[in-house]
Amino acid sequence: MIFKVLIIIILIIVVYVLYVGVMVAPGKSTPEMKAPFMNRYFAHRGLHTKDNSIPENTVAAFDAACNAGYGMELDVRLTKDKEVIVIHDPNLMRPCGVDLDVQDLTYNEILEYGLFGTEFRVPLLTDVLECVEGRTPIIVEIKPCDDSIPLVQKTMELLAPYEGDYCVESFDPAVVKWLRYNAPVVLRGQLSNQYKDFEKKGSTLLRFFVSRCLFNMMGRPHFIAYKTGNRPWPIKLARLLGAMQMVWTSHPEDMGGTPERDKRENDSVIFEFYDPPTTY
Repeated sequence: MIFKVLIIIILIIVVYVLYVGVMVAPGKSTPEMKAPFMNRYFAHRGLHTKDNSIPENTVAAFDAACNAGYGMELDVRLTKDKEVIVIHDPNLMRPCGVDLDVQDLTYNEILEYGLFGTEFRVPLLTDVLECVEGRTPIIVEIKPCDDSIPLVQKTMELLAPYEGDYCVESFDPAVVKWLRYNAPVVLRGQLSNQYKDFEKKGSTLLRFFVSRCLFNMMGRPHFIAYKTGNRPWPIKLARLLGAMQMVWTSHPEDMGGTPERDKRENDSVIFEFYDPPTTY
């Protein structure tokens, strides 16, 4: 009797693991697609500084990253007049000190505000592409928003003529799904985070699924970009099944980061506030 129970338990575990494997399995990518992003360091929001003398997500930060030989990660959102701009927050309070939502403002209205008390302004995605000119690879994050699909559509239109290396990622599985069917040759990634660190938006079940990339069956991402720290076993399983793995955001040890571990456990590293080599 005990033997039969053990067999049933083992079968249940095996079926469960196989089921999760189907859920988290990555899409097929070629070595050529992955090569520009493997074993590289990417400056988070450009090579910006803690004192904001070079603010995050500015042309100056991306130019500094290029000059240092780093790749870069950047965030895009849509303005009220449907311009694709490079900014992380949905609201201007943190970067500009005004409580206004990006989606409610035209680009010209956003240009009225300096970033972090400086003369730097929020750039268009096209401004950044003109600055980088293919010098180093770019990771483009499509920020989750009410207009996520129009945002990824417009972003991909702007990226289409760009001759440099780029990949696209998002926390939103619907965006990754759109990329799967509309831009299959572009390296695409699912962003994720530990469950405890997700903002409490949406249902508990939704946050659980996203934290374990169980929506991969929708978009079949080529890579997973996961927050630094411990990872649940489905993320590790996805890597065993061939998913490239990135880490965000790696910090220096004096900020509580684990840069050596981040490098050791990932195929590429998105970092800020330290000076790693360009590749590893």
